[in-house]
Amino acid sequence: MRMKRVHSSLLLLAVFASIAVAQPATSPAVPRIPTTEGARGQVEDAKLRAEGRRLSERGAQYLLSAQEKDGGWGADKGPGITALALKALIQEPSVGPKHAAVRRGVELILKSQRDDGGIYSAEGLLKNYESSVVLSMLAALKDPAYAKQTAALQKFLKDNQWDEGEGKSPDDAWYGGAGYGHGKRPDLSNTQMMLEALRDSGLPKDDPVYKKALVFIQRCQMLGETNDQPFAKGSTQGGFIYSPVNGGESKATETVDVDGRAELRCYGTMTYAGFKSMLYCGLPRDDARVKAALDWIRRYWTLEYNPNMPEKQSREGLFYYYHVFARALEALGEPVIEDRAGRPHAWRQELVERLHKLQREDGSWVNEADRWMEGAPALTTAYAMLALEAAFPAEK
Repeated sequence: MRMKRVHSSLLLLAVFASIAVAQPATSPAVPRIPTTEGARGQVEDAKLRAEGRRLSERGAQYLLSAQEKDGGWGADKGPGITALALKALIQEPSVGPKHAAVRRGVELILKSQRDDGGIYSAEGLLKNYESSVVLSMLAALKDPAYAKQTAALQKFLKDNQWDEGEGKSPDDAWYGGAGYGHGKRPDLSNTQMMLEALRDSGLPKDDPVYKKALVFIQRCQMLGETNDQPFAKGSTQGGFIYSPVNGGESKATETVDVDGRAELRCYGTMTYAGFKSMLYCGLPRDDARVKAALDWIRRYWTLEYNPNMPEKQSREGLFYYYHVFARALEALGEPVIEDRAGRPHAWRQELVERLHKLQREDGSWVNEADRWMEGAPALTTAYAMLALEAAFPAEK
């Protein structure tokens, strides 16, 4: 995997490129589950959960069949895709952490642990991304046998964050962020993956890493009220871009016209990533930054494509989008989101319907708009399963 092909993000968004969506002739239609209360609502929720689990189980069967002899997935042989696939399998009840395929994969990944505590490919180009997804995977195992590796990865990720240790003060646009590897400029995709991994692995909420990260995150938000960077002056968009470094960067390459001035374009993957990260950093729902991000989500609500990306890019990063979408709304804790037109959206229902439509006959998912490695079915299948697992966590 090469850094230029990964949005991390991945990191991380109308219809232009097509996606293969072949379905088996016997595949049942997704049951339409209205949002109700009481006993009837409980039955309908159970039906929707069962459908989500069915899709995930089919994805798991594909991943098991696609695992390579050495225990990994992905031609690059790095731990990134393998860790994502393993986490998806670990959280899938039909497989679980004790499955032989999981054990082989974990054994392979641990061979990549470095002296600095990180787990990443030998070339070290994707240190933060790979170490983050590995940490989240190990956390999903819930096995104290990996406590040493977990602690080492937590320390590695915290050390990799740009702060005073690297000569960065809070007034520097790099401050609080994380990039692909030490020395690489920070971006929101890597930063949100770092935060997700640290949160998944139980890092206390009062750890300074969250406060530092929030400084960087709010500088990725196109909201002049709270963003002190010149590119955001006067902006009221409320969504997020990829990085505030070097005058700001958006992967939605076109700018947008706002009140007669050109602004960097916000888009779905980064907006949900930023929204989720603010919640992880402890911001309350009534915070102006959180409210502005949620308002952007309501304004651009869709699962058909990566919201607000230019049409020619609208399928790029689509499955990464589904992943951060589900994690963000799971963190919010609301089953229904009302869009700007006042229409209610039961997001779990809509996610299941969309992934049902896109799942291929062999149980996999793939994005034919192949950017950021989403042409690799192991990666996109892992993203889809992780989205479903966030929407329907295993019942304890």
